[in-house]
Amino acid sequence: MGFATIAIHAGQEPDSATGAVTVPIYQTSTYAQDGLGKNKGYEYARTSNPTRLALERNLAALEGAQFGYCFASGMSAIDATLRLVKGGEHVVVSDNTYGGTFRLFTRILANYGVEFDFVNTSEVSNVEAAIKDNTRMVFVETPTNPVMMVTDLKAVSEVAHAAGARVVCDNTFMSPYLQRPLDFGVDIVVHSTTKFLNGHSDGIGGAVVLNNEDDASWIQFVQNSAGAILSPFDSWLVLRGTKTLALRMEQHDRSGRAVAAFLEDHPKVRKIYYPGSPSHKQYELAKRQQKGFGSMVSFDVGSFEGARTVLESVRLCTLAESLGGVETLICHPATMTHASVAPETRERLGITDGLVRVSVGIEDTDDIIADLDQALNTVTSDK
Repeated sequence: MGFATIAIHAGQEPDSATGAVTVPIYQTSTYAQDGLGKNKGYEYARTSNPTRLALERNLAALEGAQFGYCFASGMSAIDATLRLVKGGEHVVVSDNTYGGTFRLFTRILANYGVEFDFVNTSEVSNVEAAIKDNTRMVFVETPTNPVMMVTDLKAVSEVAHAAGARVVCDNTFMSPYLQRPLDFGVDIVVHSTTKFLNGHSDGIGGAVVLNNEDDASWIQFVQNSAGAILSPFDSWLVLRGTKTLALRMEQHDRSGRAVAAFLEDHPKVRKIYYPGSPSHKQYELAKRQQKGFGSMVSFDVGSFEGARTVLESVRLCTLAESLGGVETLICHPATMTHASVAPETRERLGITDGLVRVSVGIEDTDDIIADLDQALNTVTSDK
């Protein structure tokens, strides 16, 4: 079956009790049992819930995985995944990772003896050089947030597996419609379902999908034991979102390409970051491992004042953190999404004070471009 068909039907059979076409919201904390040890497959809602289970099966199918587990946020999904690593073991991470991931790794998990090295994973040789005898995981984002570096998933997976390490990919920016990391040898995929999977900016959630049965059993154990589960209502919201994922991602991708092309030629923009631009040094790699280029575009106007002028001058675009919604969102990574990263590290990674990130929505493309144009034209500095 094709992707759109799977998105609409996987895990979402008509309700056996009523025939409801849409999976019901099973808003219950517990389940009546017929007798000791006799239940209908459900005992307690932290352990399992029919609405959440439908979503977990749906997301696993979309990524081509056997197992899926949903969590209260993308960060709790990443945290559960890192429970596969023990104190004294080592993890290699994309240096341009999301600020929340950086904070979790460096300020929490490092306190429990897990070692982290942050490297530019777009160069496979950097990954190979960073691997140690105790390396157990390579954690990558591709494209990275917010400077859109692309990692060769197949090459990194080969290097990591040769060293006995798992590969985890945060696929939030692409969604399974535009990229399926498991197809390239990745072991585990994580998502913030808050973003494109939900698509409507009205729910927080996370997901882990994978094929290894032993690792899946442990992730499920952590999910139940720690209890950072996705609620039935939020599960239902994401199920609603995945039904239109294929349609939305097509429009996101079309508009993302158009906005990137516009920004690349604008006299007030010094540099853009978009894998779909032929000027991007990993353009050919992005074409090989992605179905499209998506709607995440970053651009640098050269100064904090210029960035603030743009952010405070937009009218259609919404100044807000997050991404992947139907509406266009615009933010300032240095003071918003990556504020937890040290200034000197941000500067080295290209997260300058003049950098602006746009999550291009599915409004009319011309309207998005017109809004960015009028905002950029208020910037006083030239290219």
